Amino acid sequence: MADHHATAEHHDAHAHAHDGEHHFGWKKYVVVGVILALITGVEVAIFYVPALAGVLVPVLLTLSAVKFFIVVLFFMHLKFDDAVFSRVFYGPLFLALLVVMGMIALFKILPKYGVFS
Repeated sequence: MADHHATAEHHDAHAHAHDGEHHFGWKKYVVVGVILALITGVEVAIFYVPALAGVLVPVLLTLSAVKFFIVVLFFMHLKFDDAVFSRVFYGPLFLALLVVMGMIALFKILPKYGVFS
């Protein structure tokens, strides 16, 4: 009985030590937060540069996508969790993007070519 209890404690200690290897400490979360703040600062600065007006939307969308994936990977812990959680998150996200692109094509692009005339 005592051996079983000691083995269970050893297993729990090993599991906690193993979990600690995969998760960041608070300092790394602060670094990730600073990176997100810097990207946000770049987004705001780009908005006020008149020479970048032609590429404003693609650049801002790209930077926003980068911030989105950083938040998802680190603050939602998808980087550290099992792959099934990533699939549960990214699968519907991909489907939603397909639906949005389909709606844009259906209502904005195809009518310009007289498809529905």
